[in-house]
Amino acid sequence: MPAKLKLGYGQGLLELHVDEEVDVVLPEELPPAGAGEVERSLENSIGVSLSDLQGRSASILVSDITRPAPSHLMLPPLVKRLKEQGITKIEIVFALGTHRRMTPDEEKLLLKGCFGLPHRQHDLSRCTLLGETSRGTPVEILESVASSDLIVATGNIEYHYYAGYSGGAKAILPGVSSEKSVVRNHELMRDPLATSGRLDSPVRQDMVEAASLAGLDYILNVVLNSRSEIVRSVAGDFLQAHRAGAAVVDGMYRRIVEPAEIVVTCAGGRPKDLNLFQAQKALDNAKRAAIPGGTIILVAECSEGLGNKVFERWACDALSAEQCWERFGREYEFGGHKAAFLAKESLEHQLILVSALPAELARMCFFEPARTLDEALARARSRHGNDARMLIMPYGNLTLALPG
Repeated sequence: MPAKLKLGYGQGLLELHVDEEVDVVLPEELPPAGAGEVERSLENSIGVSLSDLQGRSASILVSDITRPAPSHLMLPPLVKRLKEQGITKIEIVFALGTHRRMTPDEEKLLLKGCFGLPHRQHDLSRCTLLGETSRGTPVEILESVASSDLIVATGNIEYHYYAGYSGGAKAILPGVSSEKSVVRNHELMRDPLATSGRLDSPVRQDMVEAASLAGLDYILNVVLNSRSEIVRSVAGDFLQAHRAGAAVVDGMYRRIVEPAEIVVTCAGGRPKDLNLFQAQKALDNAKRAAIPGGTIILVAECSEGLGNKVFERWACDALSAEQCWERFGREYEFGGHKAAFLAKESLEHQLILVSALPAELARMCFFEPARTLDEALARARSRHGNDARMLIMPYGNLTLALPG
């Protein structure tokens, strides 16, 4: 019997009627871990325990407003244990990377009851050189962090489209690194191995080297489900504990599929599809689910447009997808990489965007525009035939589809 799927679109839903033989790729999420999960992970550290840490001062790195990490839940038990060990000088550092500075209200929103703790935001202009990675990335980190006896990083672990996964060493680079360090590290995303779900992404390997040179002592990372509930907390050595968390992410969201002619992927509705810059993640997670020359339909409202001025400029400047991708091979500019990735994907698959974007903007970003899902499907079927295999990713922002 035909089934009805609901795909997130802005603040509403789009309905998709499918036959039984259509493959639907769904996550297998864990339930919330419940109270005491963060404390449990601290008591069962992986590779190194809190009691192994020696010093009088500590910098605790936390995520900024662009990340879903629940810092207000992780900090109280972590700070309590550090103080019990005689670490008297503790400072919270917002690991902004190259992101904008946050407002005081945003700081309060993230820290909640921990707002009274000493805290500061990363400052790109106040970094000190500690060395260089084997890939030539200068390791320049915030002076106050470098001078701490201990560096502890918090965050959440999820798929990341060029670092493989978020979390772990990423709190150091780009979190509290100089712009020069960040740009050099991000240039490594040109490597074909710099993709979601790879711990051997050269971008992440470079981050790991930087964290080692910087002296990252300990991490506390959580894995969240689609409702932003903690399902697992991991703590300890920044490499070993991170790998344990990444394995939990894989168990929930990595899916082996048989590539299909037509793939429908959904960015997940608001806020994941506010703009194309964010929604591109759902396309990246779906690209290996389509056969070469297949069609990928991205469902994302994009009510706020493209979402990044550099991304828009690169797409606007490109005379063709080939030219945009070739430019990325010789020139790096953060934001431009999204235009280049879309250009490359459009050379390998037909891309159709179901969105509220003006048609000319969608075309400029290497998509064929469609106002409705039915219109997009009709166009794909006219290209591949009514009997073409179809695969649907209702949670394309979370699930990573890989060929078997």
